[in-house]
Amino acid sequence: MKLSMSSVLHLHAIAICLALSTAIAGASQTSTQQTNATLVREAFTNWQQGKGTVFDLLAPNARWTVAGTSPVSGVYASKAELAQVVRSITARLATPIVPTVQSIVAEDDVVVVLWHGRATALDQKPYNNTYLWHMTFKNGQITDVTASLDTYVLDDLMRRVEPAHQ
Repeated sequence: MKLSMSSVLHLHAIAICLALSTAIAGASQTSTQQTNATLVREAFTNWQQGKGTVFDLLAPNARWTVAGTSPVSGVYASKAELAQVVRSITARLATPIVPTVQSIVAEDDVVVVLWHGRATALDQKPYNNTYLWHMTFKNGQITDVTASLDTYVLDDLMRRVEPAHQ
């Protein structure tokens, strides 16, 4: 089979278009990864400075799963449901949790953050916990989270400290 020069050029053009579209898709994916990681990094910085939290990035219908067997472990179907749980924890704290990020890893639409939180409980004992949050993004908002943490430390806080009346 003999290919004409125009057929060869046509095949080259198709190959170049495929290569470029793959490169553009890869660049777009990298850009999304960087954007999501930056959003998370900025949200943690704001939280550390008392100017917001990562929860500000949640979509209204975000699903949040707390792993383990603590009193708050389970699946929450919305930002509002999660807010109730967060209040049950913060009502036992004399100071806000201050986060320190150890690492942020992004791949596709997922950002994973390993972080440590410190606070003082109402009984003046320290609350120190380590968290690993696996967050899925869509259009700049977090839509799904699995939160892993030392549930023993959280369970101890929840059982030991009576919540302040809000």
